[in-house]
Amino acid sequence: MPGKTGWALLFIPIFVSLASGGCVQGKPEEEPQNYGMIAFASNLPGNPEIYIISPDGTSLKRLTYDPAIDWDPSWSPDGRWIAFVSNRDGNHEIYAIEVKSGDLIRITMDPADDWDPAWSPDGKEMAFVSGRDGTPGIYIMDLEGNGIRRLMKENMFDCYPSWSPDGRKIAFSSPNRSGNWDIYVVNLDGTGIKQLTDDPEDDWAPSWSPDGKKIAFVSRRDGNNEIYVMNADGSGQKNLTKDPSQDTYPSWSPDGRWIVFVSDRDGNTQLYIMDADGKRIRKLTDDPSLKNTPRWSRKGSCPSQARAGALFPA
Repeated sequence: MPGKTGWALLFIPIFVSLASGGCVQGKPEEEPQNYGMIAFASNLPGNPEIYIISPDGTSLKRLTYDPAIDWDPSWSPDGRWIAFVSNRDGNHEIYAIEVKSGDLIRITMDPADDWDPAWSPDGKEMAFVSGRDGTPGIYIMDLEGNGIRRLMKENMFDCYPSWSPDGRKIAFSSPNRSGNWDIYVVNLDGTGIKQLTDDPEDDWAPSWSPDGKKIAFVSRRDGNNEIYVMNADGSGQKNLTKDPSQDTYPSWSPDGRWIVFVSDRDGNTQLYIMDADGKRIRKLTDDPSLKNTPRWSRKGSCPSQARAGALFPA
């Protein structure tokens, strides 16, 4: 399965067995103090836990404290909650933690594994992946874990859901609709499936830009995992990272100007931030632990040019 690097390799047996907008810039004197946070998983304490960090590398905070595996975070639209995956109760289920208080709730309760949570733009629903009906597929539920429905009825392995900003479509990856991993979009009622990528190599992990015009994704078409971007209709596919390392899991900043991603280009799997056009890349984290599945919060003010300089100092 593409993209499982570092400690995330632990999840390959599970998957294989189941499958066998932008905003308006303010004036400098109106410089905002917050332009979003990045949630991610790290094995810094010895096992994967959920952390958050400011895009300038400050304000690192650990959110979960459990000997189980906690990973794959997803922000609520208002930035108050983070959904994540944990096997603390025996199998992989979806939980949510309130960032400020640390209050924890369990959302899914099924003997099968549930993963890949993705909050809807209006905050009322959540997409996720589950093997509860045999072949893993994408499901939609309300925030209490009720009203669960499978998005597409075909017996296909579909995963990595990403909502369009208007909440009308979901981009996703599938390894068996075309014979290899490709990116697709589908209407929220499960109709109108459209294939966006068609390459002999794997394309996966789509991430929709805040203005809905672009989709970032991971591709192996150059021999290794790279971050690509394309127009929302699949045209204009472009390699952003162009590095021999493994670059995975892209996620857009709230204003669409930057992308956070994972890379092992310096020998250890860490978080990096780059311009949306790939021109400037900066290392965000730097410690011996492995990082994975970063997600940039949707809520956050656009930084002024002065504040933005903290991300890419001259």
